[in-house]
Amino acid sequence: MFAMKLTLIVLGALLYLVGSLGWIFWFGPDLLATGTTEAVIYAFAGTCAWMLITFGLAVHIIKTARPTAGARREP
Repeated sequence: MFAMKLTLIVLGALLYLVGSLGWIFWFGPDLLATGTTEAVIYAFAGTCAWMLITFGLAVHIIKTARPTAGARREP
């Protein structure tokens, strides 16, 4: 079971890294270089989606590492 979890974590990290590098260095600049209004809107939407995915991933990692963080104690 540990090997399966490790494989999924490494695969997810690799996919995120490839996707991030592809967006930052290839797709995003290519859309901005095109210069049309439609391409700039797509670049903005893609950047917003990338930031949401990054934020969600960070929250997931934090919640997995510390599942009780932020929980209130009831008296």
